[in-house]
Amino acid sequence: MALIINKPLVSVDWLHSNLENKNLIILDATIPKVTSKKDANSKKVKSVIKGAIFFDIKNVFSDKNSLFPNTVLSKEQFEVKAQEIGVNKNSCIVVYDDIGIYSSPRVWWMFQLMGFKNIAILDGGFPEWKLKQYVIESPQNNLLIKGDFEVDYKLEKLKLTSDMLSAIDNKSILIADARSKGRFCGIEPEPREDVKGGHIPNSVSFPFSRIVENGKMISENKMKKVFEEINPKKKAFIFSCGSGITASILAIGAELIGIKNHAVYDGSWTEWGSTDGLLIEK
Repeated sequence: MALIINKPLVSVDWLHSNLENKNLIILDATIPKVTSKKDANSKKVKSVIKGAIFFDIKNVFSDKNSLFPNTVLSKEQFEVKAQEIGVNKNSCIVVYDDIGIYSSPRVWWMFQLMGFKNIAILDGGFPEWKLKQYVIESPQNNLLIKGDFEVDYKLEKLKLTSDMLSAIDNKSILIADARSKGRFCGIEPEPREDVKGGHIPNSVSFPFSRIVENGKMISENKMKKVFEEINPKKKAFIFSCGSGITASILAIGAELIGIKNHAVYDGSWTEWGSTDGLLIEK
């Protein structure tokens, strides 16, 4: 029986109970935090959830020819790469990361952009899985069978700098920035060289840490209150961050409470803050 996910978030208990489902694909989307000086796990032996496939955001599922990090692939490239890791039209995907909730929402957002709905992130990620003492293993290099995944591209979920220039003065749109308040205000240094401090004009600070606690998403009731506080007039959201990773956390938070009118600025602050001629506020 095909496994169907109705919400973009599943528990480790749910995943454990469905671990042997033939349609299930588990993706490990771990990347180090850009704000971390050193990956604390770099010297540790890597372990994964049983059957997990590595989803390489940085080297496979980002445009290596782009000037900016984590730029999403074209729909043609994404389709090929997703097929190569065995994704099918009827797959059920659960994606996680080693931090808890950090990079996994970016993968969820990529698949949303490509028109694939049957995907969720794992609440609490690998730390929560280990806490429950569920089965782990060393990464496997199994031969993957090519999938039949097809893209149904949803352009409205992606925003470029040209879109942001129009959005700045659009009173029906709210640009929300997932970076820390200090980076938003330009009083904390940016982790990437040649990127100025500050924020996009008329944007608001919405640190992703407001909806993630101890590596898990806050309750839906709390989530609704936070989003209502940020956006009382219920404008359309465009989420931004440093390079499109944590903006996707805000996107999944919106989706969890039924907000559908949202998009992600793919280049985010790395593109805006390093491009000459763009206005910056502090």
